[in-house]
Amino acid sequence: MIGPYSVFNITHGNATTHRAVRFAAIFLFTLTSGGAAVAPTSAVPRPTEGTTDYGPPRGTLVIAGGGDLRDTGIVERFIARAGGPDAKIVIVPTAGGNRRSDGQLIAYAEESVLATWRRQFGLTRVTLLHTHDPQIADTADFTQPLREASGVWFNGGRQWHLVDSYANTLTVREFHALLARGGVIGGTSAGATIQGDYLVRGAVAGPSIMMAPEPEHQHGFAFLRRSAIDQHVDTRNRWDDLIPVIKKFPAMIGLGLSEGTAIIVTRDRFEVIGKGQVAIHDNTRTPVSSEKPYVLLAAGDRFDLKNRTTETVAPNTPPAATPASRREK
Repeated sequence: MIGPYSVFNITHGNATTHRAVRFAAIFLFTLTSGGAAVAPTSAVPRPTEGTTDYGPPRGTLVIAGGGDLRDTGIVERFIARAGGPDAKIVIVPTAGGNRRSDGQLIAYAEESVLATWRRQFGLTRVTLLHTHDPQIADTADFTQPLREASGVWFNGGRQWHLVDSYANTLTVREFHALLARGGVIGGTSAGATIQGDYLVRGAVAGPSIMMAPEPEHQHGFAFLRRSAIDQHVDTRNRWDDLIPVIKKFPAMIGLGLSEGTAIIVTRDRFEVIGKGQVAIHDNTRTPVSSEKPYVLLAAGDRFDLKNRTTETVAPNTPPAATPASRREK
């Protein structure tokens, strides 16, 4: 039996009515000289090496669009990048919620959260990491498993729960430190969106709101910088939902992921794997009037984030760069 927070089938939890604002910093929007809004700067560590513009200089990101990940190879790729079944891997279920609608804390049972990882994938050193309290998340004791891990996976739910627990704490700094030493961070659904820079669907009021009114829920953990990441775009007909986000924040790149589909990010490039398509919302591309303002990539396609070009790798054919307008919806 696959539990409600399984890696295979993640659904968004309902927004709770209980919320406390724990952040001292208030983020403000600024305007470019052309009048277009610039996304607020995330309060997360940034690479100092200056070798990449989007992805981590070292390490790997596995960003999945939710739904059933069985038979897609996505989880297997994540585990392989972490070092195999004997690697130390941390599972974060916090997006599933911190409190119930009556205000009671949600308790995550290790046995149920980690069952699939142990039984299906044979992980021998997998650990659950969760707290509702950012003060706890800011301690060395709580973050100790992250300092020993080579992989972290974020389960699905609502991404603002992750922000409430971990933003501006030692935990987020340890996530980035894991990438800096060559580890892998993966996640599905909300666990995909949190990896971006601007946090779409972060509003407590509900996931249909693309741009949260509360400033503290406008920021992801920025593992993939200059990006806004959406998920479930096929099954929930969200193909166009990133359009107003990228219009408001034209320096960003928007990534809309289908269910059962993921991108594997290394430095400033990614590869698409899985069953569905990925929509690339790119403000540097000017579509003709009859086109949608995004292009679609499928499994086997690769994308250069810096140059905004795609390449399709056919069997026995060397990769060749092509313009990002090659495949359009």
